[in-house]
Amino acid sequence: MEKRKMNTRYMATLAMFCGVLLVMGVTGIGFIPLPVIKATTMHIPVILGAVLLGPGAGAVLGGVFGLCSIWANTTSPGLLAFAFSPFMTTEGLPGVLKSLWIALGCRILFGAIAGWLWKLFKKLTKQDFAALPLTAVISTLCHTILVMGSIYVLLAQQYAQAKNVAITAVFGLVMGTVTASGIPEAIIAAILVTVIGKALLHLSERMKKR
Repeated sequence: MEKRKMNTRYMATLAMFCGVLLVMGVTGIGFIPLPVIKATTMHIPVILGAVLLGPGAGAVLGGVFGLCSIWANTTSPGLLAFAFSPFMTTEGLPGVLKSLWIALGCRILFGAIAGWLWKLFKKLTKQDFAALPLTAVISTLCHTILVMGSIYVLLAQQYAQAKNVAITAVFGLVMGTVTASGIPEAIIAAILVTVIGKALLHLSERMKKR
């Protein structure tokens, strides 16, 4: 009976986080248009879900994040929409597979990484107020590096054409984007994941005692 109750609570919490991501993705409030790429706050619910529910749930939430990214870059395309939407590629099947990896694969991996990092830092620090910001910052930077690194490796030529620059300049531009969007996203995640995550962990512990 207790196991069934825990499974129900797990599924309900996972569904709640999925709902939050879908609302953020469909309404556009989870994506912030920048000159080259869409910055995001969608990573925050993914990290929170991974902290509360584990790497598996983090991977599921990362997948929802990825689907929302495909939606956003298809319905409101930016300069790099071809990297995040299989419907915006000009490369045929290879382009579809590349964009699916960047939009979906990287986000699924990111969600799982967030859950693993939480387990690691919780074990090492024994303190939520240390483990939460560490998990938030490092997993957010992993997400940015995964996405922008994949764009550089898989789509450097297309990136150069979109920006109208030489391919030799792409690495510098990618690193600029990592700095311009990745660091602010990590700082925001550290603050929100620590504050909201601590409250949710406390609530979760109280629910388990019922």
